[in-house]
Amino acid sequence: METTTEKNTATFTHLSSLTQYFIPFGNYIFPILIWSSKKDKSEFVDHNGKQVLNFQLSLLLYSLVLIMIAVPTFLITFFKNIPFEALINDHDIVLRNFSFEGNIGMLTVGLVALFIIGLLKIVEFFLIIYAAIKTSNGEKYNYPITIPFIK
Repeated sequence: METTTEKNTATFTHLSSLTQYFIPFGNYIFPILIWSSKKDKSEFVDHNGKQVLNFQLSLLLYSLVLIMIAVPTFLITFFKNIPFEALINDHDIVLRNFSFEGNIGMLTVGLVALFIIGLLKIVEFFLIIYAAIKTSNGEKYNYPITIPFIK
């Protein structure tokens, strides 16, 4: 049975991930600070701290992969429509016939990747709240789609 202090500390570890909306990298800094200060004193806090960090690192990895898909697809689509002879001959660049023909598949892939990134951020917010509620009730919570970087 976990004490109230352990439950509160573990709950704040989950909720500290929300500081990413106010402080850059707050979703890593504050959970690490809370977890590292209490991990040796409580197995419950240790478990939840690892879960928070693994979840945040997993989301970072997923987002980076999706960005590596989305950005090149948009750049390729854009640069296919730029008249490079104008750049070479130092003329004005005018995009008169910007066309998505032949690029609709790539644009779809890029838009789907951006949509998934947005969906991940929304799901992340609600999972953090859900995990905090479960943890405040004394339950060990395991985030879905999490790679166990820290064991």
